[in-house]
Amino acid sequence: MIHIIDKITEMAAHIAAWIIFTIGIIITYEVIMRKFFNSPTIWVDETARFFLVWAVYMATPHMLKLRNMIIVNLFPGSLSGMIFKLLEFLTLSVIAFFSFVALYYGGEIVLESIETGRKTSTMLEVPEWLTQSAIPVGFGLLFIQTIVEFLKLIYNKGPTIKKKRTPV
Repeated sequence: MIHIIDKITEMAAHIAAWIIFTIGIIITYEVIMRKFFNSPTIWVDETARFFLVWAVYMATPHMLKLRNMIIVNLFPGSLSGMIFKLLEFLTLSVIAFFSFVALYYGGEIVLESIETGRKTSTMLEVPEWLTQSAIPVGFGLLFIQTIVEFLKLIYNKGPTIKKKRTPV
């Protein structure tokens, strides 16, 4: 099961990468249309923002799996393995709690938007639930990946990484 969830989050990250690539293409199209043909589009700005929201939320679980999230090293290299593991449990607990809360309330917002028929206040009038759905989907995946990381930590199969990071 752990392997399947890891593959799902990896696939979501690949989709996010393609979404970012697509954003680059549509923004390039907009620049060409605006600068060379003096014919700006009405859809590129909102579509790019929509895609960006989805890409960020879909990539986050994979970043947790790889431990590529922002890390603040208060005690670099001076912690024993057990203390480091306990701090990792604490960190994963905070991420799991926050993810669950965001999943719950994000789901409520999506349902409310569907019920009321809320749309964006742009010329496209896109249903807001399409963008808002990224929150429960992304945080749902992040919550599941956090549980997987807990299990990996318990069974010593996880990347309890003490990466040497270069100071900024």
